[in-house]
This record gives sequence, structure tokens and C-alpha cells, in this order.
Amino acid sequence: MIKILAIGQGDAILIRTPEQTVMVDTGDSSEIHRLRYALKKEGVRRLDKLIITHPHRDHLGGAAEIFRLCDVKAVYDNGQPTTTNIYREYLKTIQKKKIPYQPLRDGDNLDLGGGASLHVLSPTQQMVDERGMQNGKLNLNLNSLVIRIEYGDFSMMLTGDAEIPTEEGILKRHEIEELRCRILKAGHHGSKTASCESFLQAVDADDVLISCGENNDYHDPHPSVLNRYKAHEMNYYRTDKNGTITVRTDGKTYTVQPERGEKNETTVE
Repeated sequence: MIKILAIGQGDAILIRTPEQTVMVDTGDSSEIHRLRYALKKEGVRRLDKLIITHPHRDHLGGAAEIFRLCDVKAVYDNGQPTTTNIYREYLKTIQKKKIPYQPLRDGDNLDLGGGASLHVLSPTQQMVDERGMQNGKLNLNLNSLVIRIEYGDFSMMLTGDAEIPTEEGILKRHEIEELRCRILKAGHHGSKTASCESFLQAVDADDVLISCGENNDYHDPHPSVLNRYKAHEMNYYRTDKNGTITVRTDGKTYTVQPERGEKNETTVE
């Protein structure tokens, strides 16, 4: 089971396999009450893995609450440092609690238990060494973790805030078979800085899940991106309209169940 939690303008994704409970990103520090409510509702008190795609506050901001409420067994991120207080406290807590920590790179794999696995598609070590610089400015989104979850014949791609240059790099480094997925978690909350035509064509998803806040200041998801999804015949759901979005799969079929709106059931081919 995979849940895109409705925690406002940010990402917080809960993954449960028969053996492990995993969280990818933690939402914004200003939306901790939403994260706290979701954790209580889901009965989450232990995380086998906490994965942070990149150190922006709308992905990392709830980490302090996660560490307070949950027994976290291991932490993974993209190894991209920043100077914010939130990031510094995150590292201090990992060290203080002596939690095993590992930065992830393109080609790494993690066992999620029960036959499910996670495969890292980006960033490369070179990308991290170059610090995500774009036109002389730091862009932490470029080195966001992009990961592909596999379970039987089912696959789903989580993209964090990866933008078009990251997508283009993934297309150059990976074969189409490594990219095709039944579900795509929209990059950068459906912003026009992500979801380029060539990437969508390669991924060829049936459904797209968008995590975004209601009436957010960024006007995400962008209408042009929604039109791209429609052009590729991709159903899309968005947390600001549909609430928490739940994906269930047995490795052969899967369902997408929004809190609000119609359920979609698909056979994995």
C-alpha cells in the first residue's frame, strides 16, 4: 500500500509492505499538525526507513516530528547539504539517536520487504558533486531523489521535486524498461518546471498523483502540465482536490482510491 498524504503544499508518502513501513518525505514544517494527524490515523509508531528526497522544508520540515513520534530505524537521503536550521537539526538528531544513515545514488537498490524493492534513478555522484548549480545559482530540486518502486508487475515512480534537466539526465542514463511505470508521482507538485513531454512518453504511466496544497501560492499544478497528462491519456489525482490518495496492489492489479472522487482500478500488463 502506498499513500500520498494530504499534508498541504509538500510531499509525504507512506509505504507499507508486509514487512516494512517506509516514509518518503515529511511535508512542510508549517503543516506539522497535518502530518501528526496522518501518522495517528495510520497508527504509525515505527519507520523501518525514512527517505528524504531533498532538503527543502516542504519535504524535510516534518522530520523533527517524525523523530519525536516514531522509532526510526534507518535514514536515507540524496546527500545534498544545505545551511538551513531545519537541515542542521535533522543531521544532529540522526547523530544523537545514532540512526544508521546512507546517501543514495543512481543505481542503488533497497529491499522494502515482502517482495517489494526500491531502485534509485537519480542523482548521480557527479550531480551531487556539482551541487545542483544551474545558471550560477543553487537549485536543490535538480538533485532530488528519483526512485522506482517495484512489486511483482507493478511499478510506481516517486520524483520528489525533480525538474526537467533531471528528467532529461535520467532519459540519457536509463533504458526505457527501467522507466516505464503504472503510476507517476508528479515532479515538483505539478509545476511547469517538470513533466517534460519526452519524460512522460518514456514513463508511459496510466495514473499521475499530484501532491499540492489547496489554493497554494505557486498555482500548482500548472494547467499546461495537466494538459500534458491529458494528452498522454494519463488519469490524474491531486491531494488538494481529492485528499489523501491510496494505492493498493497485489503485484498484478492495482487500485487508486482518493478520499474524494472516483476510484480507478487497473490490471498491470
